[in-house]
Amino acid sequence: MQNQKYTNELIHETSPYLLQHAHNPVNWQPWGEKALNQAKSENKLLLISIGYSACHWCHVMEHESFEDTEVAQVMNEHFVCIKIDREERPDIDHIYMTAVQLLTGRGGWPLNCIALPDGRPIWGGTYFPKDSWVEALEAVSGFYAENPEKTEEYAAKMHRGIEQNALISVSNGQANSDPLLLPALLSKWGNQFDTKNGGTKGAPKFMLPNNWQFLLRSGYQFQDKKISDQVKLTLQKMAFGGLYDQIGGGFARYSTDEIWKVPHFEKMLYDNAQLLGLYANAFKTDPNPIYRQVIEETVVFLKRELLSPEYGFYSALDADSEGEEGKFYVWTKTELNQILNSDFALFSEYFNVNSLGFWEHNNYILLRTEENASFAASHQLQEKELEAKLKTWKSLLHTERKKRIRPGLDDKILASWNAMTITGLLSCYNALGENEYLELALKNAAFLKSKMIGIDGRLVHSYKNSQAKIGGFLEDYAFVIEAFIALFESTGEKCWLDEAARLTEITFAEFYDPEKSFFRFTSTDQKDLITRTYEIYDNVIPASNSVMAKNLFRLSYLLDLPEYLKTANKMLDLVSGNMTDYPSGYSNWTQLMLDMTGTHFEVAIVGENALNLLKELQKNYLPQVVFCAGTSENELPLLANRFVAGKTLIYICQNSSCQLPVHTVEEALRLIRKK
Repeated sequence: MQNQKYTNELIHETSPYLLQHAHNPVNWQPWGEKALNQAKSENKLLLISIGYSACHWCHVMEHESFEDTEVAQVMNEHFVCIKIDREERPDIDHIYMTAVQLLTGRGGWPLNCIALPDGRPIWGGTYFPKDSWVEALEAVSGFYAENPEKTEEYAAKMHRGIEQNALISVSNGQANSDPLLLPALLSKWGNQFDTKNGGTKGAPKFMLPNNWQFLLRSGYQFQDKKISDQVKLTLQKMAFGGLYDQIGGGFARYSTDEIWKVPHFEKMLYDNAQLLGLYANAFKTDPNPIYRQVIEETVVFLKRELLSPEYGFYSALDADSEGEEGKFYVWTKTELNQILNSDFALFSEYFNVNSLGFWEHNNYILLRTEENASFAASHQLQEKELEAKLKTWKSLLHTERKKRIRPGLDDKILASWNAMTITGLLSCYNALGENEYLELALKNAAFLKSKMIGIDGRLVHSYKNSQAKIGGFLEDYAFVIEAFIALFESTGEKCWLDEAARLTEITFAEFYDPEKSFFRFTSTDQKDLITRTYEIYDNVIPASNSVMAKNLFRLSYLLDLPEYLKTANKMLDLVSGNMTDYPSGYSNWTQLMLDMTGTHFEVAIVGENALNLLKELQKNYLPQVVFCAGTSENELPLLANRFVAGKTLIYICQNSSCQLPVHTVEEALRLIRKK
C-alpha cells in the first residue's frame, strides 16, 4: 500500500467498495458536507458514481476508466467526483437510480449520474466504455458551461420528475376486501410460469424468494395443485442448478439463463437469508430431502464464509477472483480427474461434467438433473452409498478449492440484512428443530443489540472495524423489528417483543407520514438529499413499507394495539388496487392480504411445558398464525390471567376471542385446520 501512486479521500472510509477506489487517480470523495460544499463554492458539477463491491461491471468500468490517468484528468478538471456504496447508502441510490431510469428507461450498476452542485441530476446512465464515457463527460460539462440557464431549467424538470416518482400511486381503498383480487393475481402469475425449468418465463432468472413465499402459501391455503407444483419445481431446479454452489453451499445472485445453470457468481447475504426461510417453509409442507440439504449447506456456508468473530454477518462475496468471473467456482475435466480418480466418471454423470455443464474456456459448472434415489437406482447403488460418495467428493473438492485465490469479501455488516438472516435462521429452527440455528440467530441478535443500536436507542445501518455508522433507514427498522418479533414467537422471551415495540415507536416518530399513511425511507433528520422517498414495491428484497405493515399486523395482536392493525389495513388498501398490474412487485403485500382476508389465528400457549409445545406446533406450516407463549404468569394481552399451575394450556383465538383451551398439539392443529 505504501507504493501506491495515487490516494484519494476514500482511503479513510470503511466500505470495501469505496476502499477499492481509494487509489484511483480520480479525486474521489465520499458523499458528505465537504464534497457538496466544494461543488457549490467552485460551481462544479457533481459526478456521482454508485456501485457495490460484488458488482462485476463496476470492476470493469473501474479498470477501463477510473484507473486511467487521462480519464481521471477529465473527471477531476470538470467535476467534484463522489463514490457511493449503494448498500451503505441506499437512500442516495434510490434517488439517482430514479433519475437514470427517468432519463434512459433503464437502470443498473454501476450507476453514474451528473448533478448540479445542489444535487439535482441532469444526466446519467450505467456502464460506459472508456471512449463513450470521456465523450459524455466533455459534452455535459461543456453544455453546462455554455448554457447554465437551460441546464438549470432541465434540472428543475428532473427534480419535479423525481418528486413525482416519489409520490405513491394509490387505489381508492378497500380493494383488499375484493374477493376476486387474489384469484386474478394468481391467474396472471400462473400465465408466467416456466413449467419446464421452474420460476417464471425468460432469462435472466432472479430467485425473488418473496414471490415464492407468497405462492407457497397460496398453493397451500387454496389447495391449488398447479401453484404448489410450480413452487416445488422451482425450488428443486434452483437447488439443482449452477446457481447453487454444489460444493460449498449457498446461492449466487441470479441465473443468466433460463435453466438456472450459469450464475452471476456473487453471493449476497440477503438472498441466502431469504432462501433459508423459503426452503424451511417448503420443508414444512413437504419434507423433501433436497430442502433439508439446501438449509444445512447454506447455514454452513454462512458460518464459514460470512460470519464475523463478533457474530455479525458480512454482506457479500465477489463474483470475480483473479480478475475472472466465477473462477473460484468452476472446474476443468483435468482438475476433476486428478482429484476424483476412479470416481470421476460417476461424479461427471451426477454433476453433468458434459455438454450440459460446459461453460467456457474448458470450464464446467456443476449442476444436477436427477434426484438421489433415481440416480442411485440407475447406477446400481444403495442411496446411502451414493450419499457417502457425495460427502467424500464435496470434501475433496472443497479442500482443493481452498487452495485457490478467494473472491473478494465485502466485510461491512448491515443491520437490515443481518435481521433478515435472523428471521431465516429461525424459520430453519422451527422447521428442523435444530438448536444450532436458534443459537446462531440469538448470537446475531445480541450482536445487533450491542453493536448496532446506539446509546440513544436508535439503529445504525452499517458496522465495520468496531465502527457503527450511518443512521438506520426504514429497511433497518422494518427488518430488525420483524426479526425481534420472530425471536419472541420462537422463544417466548418477552425482551425481544419489548424491543420490537420500542423500535416501532421510534419508526412511527421518525419515519411515518400521516398524510400518505406510509413510512418514508429516511428519518426526519435526513437533510442532505434533494427528496425523501417511499419504498413501496417488493423486489429482490421486500419493500420496507410492506415489511412494516406486516409487523404492525402481528404487533396489533401481540400487544393488543388495534390502531396498528388499522394502519396496516390502510397501507394495504392504498396499494392493493395496483397489484394486478404488477403482482411480482407486491408479493410481500399479498402475504399480508392473505392474513387480512383469510382465516387468521392467535395461538396462546401458557404453562411450564409451553416452549416444548410451541416447538412442536411450529414444525407445521402455519403461516396464518401469530404465536404467543409463556411459562409463567404474564401480562401480555394474549397470556394474561391464563396461567394455571401444573397445566400447560393452548388457546386458539381469533381477534382476541379464544376457544376453550386444549392440552395437546394434535387438538390445537385440528382447531386451526378445520374447515
